[in-house]
Amino acid sequence: MAEEEAGKETAVLAVAPPLPIKLIIIVAILALAMGVGGAVVTIKLLGGADKGAESVGGHASEGAGKGNDSGKQGSAAAPGIMVDLDPFIVNLADTPEIRYLKIVIKLEADNEAVANDLKTRVAQVRDTILVLLSSKDVNSVRTAQGKFQLREEITQRVNGVLSRPGVRGAYFTEFVVQ
Repeated sequence: MAEEEAGKETAVLAVAPPLPIKLIIIVAILALAMGVGGAVVTIKLLGGADKGAESVGGHASEGAGKGNDSGKQGSAAAPGIMVDLDPFIVNLADTPEIRYLKIVIKLEADNEAVANDLKTRVAQVRDTILVLLSSKDVNSVRTAQGKFQLREEITQRVNGVLSRPGVRGAYFTEFVVQ
């Protein structure tokens, strides 16, 4: 009886015809076409969103040329004029221990007029940055979020000193806490 069952199993296996090679090729081509089609659709959808952002940025940079406040999209379109400041070394506001911060900052100005204004008001700019830096404690400047917030605060304060706000951003080229 075991021999009969073994014979039936081989008979069942022998009855199932192998898949035709044409069917395998057609399924592979269809799968490849669907994968490529899906990739094209995905790129078109994502690419369309990027092009929209570029056109918005393009309009924003046109507005920047007319004196309108364009925000961050306009600043990403064309780099501004970089103004170097001398290094800052300040005591941080930590009470139990004495901590120091050494920082080198570059300011990005919208145009040459703002860069010249920065250069003529360098004492006022340095003073406002020194007061801001010395009010910070080590916990507020060590994290990435704290550094981003410090950048924004420096930009706002420097723009407050200038006769016409035109500083797009502050960039740290050295940042040491000890």
